Amino acid sequence: MNNATEVFQPLQADDPPVVAGYRLAARLGAGGMGRVYLSHTQGGRPVATKVVRPELADDPDFRRRFRREVEAARRVRGAYTAELIDADADGVPPWLATLYVPGPSLAEAVARRGPLPVPAVLWLVAGVAEALQAIHGAGIVHRDLKPSNVLLAADGPRVIDFGISLAADLTSYTATGSAVGTPQFMAPEQATAGEVTAATDIFALGQTAAFAALGEPLYGNGPAPTVLYRIVHEEPDLTRLPEPLRPLIARCLAAAPGERATPAEIVEWCRQRLGAKADAGAGPTVWRDVMGPEATVPAPVPEPTRVQAVPLVVTRPQPTVPDARRTGRRRTALITTAGVTAGALVLTGFAWMIADAGGRFRDWVAGAPTTPGAEESPRSSVSSSASAPTSGAGTGTGSSGTGGGARESRPSPTLSKSPQATPYPLVWLDGKSSVSFKDPEDLRKDRKGDIRLVCGQTCALESDTSEFALLYTKPGATLDSCRLALSDPEGRRLPLAATANGSEICIKHSSGDIALLVIQTKSTAYLPAAFVTANMTIWRDAA
Repeated sequence: MNNATEVFQPLQADDPPVVAGYRLAARLGAGGMGRVYLSHTQGGRPVATKVVRPELADDPDFRRRFRREVEAARRVRGAYTAELIDADADGVPPWLATLYVPGPSLAEAVARRGPLPVPAVLWLVAGVAEALQAIHGAGIVHRDLKPSNVLLAADGPRVIDFGISLAADLTSYTATGSAVGTPQFMAPEQATAGEVTAATDIFALGQTAAFAALGEPLYGNGPAPTVLYRIVHEEPDLTRLPEPLRPLIARCLAAAPGERATPAEIVEWCRQRLGAKADAGAGPTVWRDVMGPEATVPAPVPEPTRVQAVPLVVTRPQPTVPDARRTGRRRTALITTAGVTAGALVLTGFAWMIADAGGRFRDWVAGAPTTPGAEESPRSSVSSSASAPTSGAGTGTGSSGTGGGARESRPSPTLSKSPQATPYPLVWLDGKSSVSFKDPEDLRKDRKGDIRLVCGQTCALESDTSEFALLYTKPGATLDSCRLALSDPEGRRLPLAATANGSEICIKHSSGDIALLVIQTKSTAYLPAAFVTANMTIWRDAA
């Protein structure tokens, strides 16, 4: 993070040069929702433009949620948030632009210099708590507060990325039905599919503060199920934290949401510990040391220079009489050639008409209707269904047979469209829920869906309406590979012993829908709390 090349990556061949009038200058990063670019307003102010991934942009439900999130984010105003500048949920692809914050993320700063000193952590926590006041005041729960979503600007931290946050007063939707966010910074209620409230962000703030002080997540690293189990069932080890920070972080990490501190209480607590320094502004020396050298922001990309075409004027000498004669002869030859070509085309068309008429006559002789049906064009008047062979037609069933045999139908000139893939990210299955083909995003709190997780001595997927086929090939299954695998399915029960994170499972519903299930998290070691998360793609009427 010591120079611009580490912050600003050059555009690649698949990056658009312009998004909705914003000329892109560099890449800033990428996430689960899309790519982020540096661009500028017309006045030259730098902005961060996020462009949604194509597979999400093709999902009408995602666009609806994205539009709702943009409308909610417009209501957020605060000194410690990155303000939304512009957005278009109906764009191709959808996009949004926020003020660009020149500074590293907390995650990057800690990776570069290690744990932060106590005064810097206090400045950090106070600023993020003020940001949460503005966010919660607009009726929004962030849901994914973590070190990479906290940027360190010269005048204090900025909370960014409302990509998966939702307006609390508009919807109770969660993308997985239970766990939206990053496992190491989730609250217990997120991990157990409980109610998500403003207090959920306070728990994440406590974890973020502990990360800043320790240089690593308080609940450790490892597989997501393991980390989530610790968050839900174990008390955090606060003895590793600097003593001055322990009371505040303990209050933020209270298991019961109602016992956690409020943003206002956190700000006041930090100001008391900072003492006189709290009135010195938000950019003390210790804070500038944490930020490191500021990278130079690339200049706006200039508009491409328009080249004015100059008409070419050619002066031709007047032809002499012999030249004029030659010109006349060439013109006559060209006219003759054109006439011969046109005549050939007419004769070809006439011959085709005769051949077509001959074909119709032969069809009529063989028993085809002489008049096309109401839904047929004159060129496809041959019946699409063959005549049933008579009892004596055993030796004359070809199209050229004379015994009333079945005739070969002509293929339709219009090709049927391939089924469109609809993505459903991170569906959730556990011992009390199920997933429905009709709406996988609607987490069913019962066992009446099409796909269930059942665990006895081992765990398996079961269905009353669908058949499973586990793929053993390289990742990247398609509709065709699922069709092939499902030609010999493994039945309506699929043991999960042979699966792991990344395993691909093809599923065929009795309605004709085909789905691809890609396992993201398989947690079946502790059977009473077993669960599976997976990305699901459905092709409707594809069997």
